[in-house]
Amino acid sequence: MSITSKEASPRVALVTGTTSGIGAAVVEEFCRQGHQVLAVDFNGEGKAVAEAAGAVFFQANLTDADACRAAVDEALRRFGRLDILVNNAGIQHVSSIEEFPEAKWRQIIDLMLTAPFLLTQAAWPSMREGGWGRIINIASVHAQVASPGKAAYVSAKHGMIGLTKTAALEGGSQGITANAICPAYVKTPLVDNQIADQAQLHDMDEQEVIEQIMLKNAAVKRLIEPAEVASLVAYLASDLAGAVTGASWNIDLGWTAQ
Repeated sequence: MSITSKEASPRVALVTGTTSGIGAAVVEEFCRQGHQVLAVDFNGEGKAVAEAAGAVFFQANLTDADACRAAVDEALRRFGRLDILVNNAGIQHVSSIEEFPEAKWRQIIDLMLTAPFLLTQAAWPSMREGGWGRIINIASVHAQVASPGKAAYVSAKHGMIGLTKTAALEGGSQGITANAICPAYVKTPLVDNQIADQAQLHDMDEQEVIEQIMLKNAAVKRLIEPAEVASLVAYLASDLAGAVTGASWNIDLGWTAQ
C-alpha cells in the first residue's frame, strides 16, 4: 500500500511521537516520498532520528497547550503551510482503576486526547485555506475494545475516535479528511515497556504476557512492524484517499474479527 514518491504530491507534514516506533517509521516514509516533515517529540534524542531521515526536529512537551500551538507555528514558519497532521505521541501506564494515580491519568489524557485536539485546531486554518488537509490519528485496537489495567489509555483512544469522526464531518466541505488507525501491539519501545508492566500486574513471565495477553485474541500470532502502520498512514495522507474520511482502520491481526 506504500505510495511512491512519483505517485504522491509533496506536502508539509507534522508528526508527533517520532523518536522511535510508529512515529519514526512515518517520518522516514514521508521523507522518502519527498514531503517536508516536522518531527515533534518530547525526547531530545529524536533530533538525530529526524535528521537522519531528512526531517526537521522540534522538541515539545505536548501535555502543554502552548507547546502544541508552538509546534504548528514552527511548521508554518519553516514551510509556509501545513497539509498533514499525524497525531501519534503516546505513553502508557498499567494499573487497576482503584490504584491508578490521578496525575498519570491526567498526563495520558492531556497527551493522547487533548493534544491531538489542540494540534488539529491549530493546523485547521492552514488546511482550510489550502483547500486540502489530512488528519491521521494513531489510535489503537484499544479504541475499539478494552483491557484491564489501562483505564486512561483506553479512554483516550476511544475519545480519539470521536474526535476523528467530528473532524471528518466538519472538514469534508473544506477538503480536509480525518481518519484513525487502530493497530494491535506494534514492535515499539512503548510495547516493550508494557510487557514488563503486564508481567508484574498479572504475575506472569514476559513471554507468557506476549502469548497469553498480547496475542491471545489475534488470528495472526505476531507483533506488527512499525513500517506496516506507516504504509497505511502514507495512503491516508495521499491524494488517492480523498474520498476516505471518518473511518477507523484496524491493523489488529484479526483481534476484533471475533
